[in-house]
Amino acid sequence: MIEKYLGISTDYVIIFMAALILLLIILMIINVAQMSKLKKRYKIFMEGNNAKSLEDTLIYRLDQVDDLIESNAKNERNIDSIISRMKYDFQKYGLVKYDALDELGGKLSFTLAMLNEKDDGFVLNSVHSREGCYTYVKEIIGGNAIIPLAEEEQQALDEALKED
Repeated sequence: MIEKYLGISTDYVIIFMAALILLLIILMIINVAQMSKLKKRYKIFMEGNNAKSLEDTLIYRLDQVDDLIESNAKNERNIDSIISRMKYDFQKYGLVKYDALDELGGKLSFTLAMLNEKDDGFVLNSVHSREGCYTYVKEIIGGNAIIPLAEEEQQALDEALKED
């Protein structure tokens, strides 16, 4: 009958149908194997845990994530605050030790320059002599002194300015 309508031999139709059934059986075996693997993985995942404990674990982890987000935001605010305050902290320094008087040795006198981010600060000069120790402070604004600097004071200031 099929031969009459389609002009194809029934032998070819039977062979085609057998091949199709064989292909479907192979696909079904592959599907069963994959489902078996999936069931094993699911059992391992759920082993020892009921759904309630799994839900509790997920809620606990989500709470931890929320805590981490909050801590991160707090840390960012703290860092911003620290950076804004650092502009006024002394970040650069220069130190020069020297002998103020030729008769004394050991380089007991010193000049210390301390500057902030904007190169504002001071130069501290401590002169040691036999009679005592004398300390002088000179203000620095924008990297320049208002009062003329001695050679050692200028060296200390230059050393502090190099730290950019």
